[in-house]
Amino acid sequence: MSNALGLAVLGLLIETPMHPHAMAATLRERGQDRAFKVTTGSLYDVVRALERAGWIEARETIKVGARPERTVYQHTELGRAEFGRWVEELIRVPAAEYPKFLSAVGYLGALGPGGATAALRERATRLRATLEEYRREHGELLASGKVPRLFVIEVEYALRMQEAELGWIEEIAADIETGRLTWPHTEEEEGR
Repeated sequence: MSNALGLAVLGLLIETPMHPHAMAATLRERGQDRAFKVTTGSLYDVVRALERAGWIEARETIKVGARPERTVYQHTELGRAEFGRWVEELIRVPAAEYPKFLSAVGYLGALGPGGATAALRERATRLRATLEEYRREHGELLASGKVPRLFVIEVEYALRMQEAELGWIEEIAADIETGRLTWPHTEEEEGR
């Protein structure tokens, strides 16, 4: 299993057995849907895959009122062991990740100095707004006492990564504006 959403499902089931609808609601409530893409279809696909692999099992099926029946899942012994192994590997061993922004940065020169600065400044503005929202939501969640800090510590990591990105973006934009980051002359410019 290499699906990050599978990691989230297994993590939630360490806390308590639950059904997929509760898993999705918990991930959203904690802001973890920013770290894991959560859709109903993908969540049910992951739950089925984990069950087929023998990592989780149905504990019970419940029906509350007029709602449809819901199957509550729990870890198996194998699932608990594999989850621990998986988390340990992900933490211990750095892996290459391929963010789209990094791919685009390699071609920043295509925008020209003005276009590059404008694009970077707009991204910085959006990042600041996102950071403010994440900080507020994270602070409110912790203050509510609904969840221990350890269960949402990845939000703190995400905040630090976005802060670092924002700092770098602002530095590069300033370097472009002051001429410390220069553009090579193109044949088109030389022909003028």
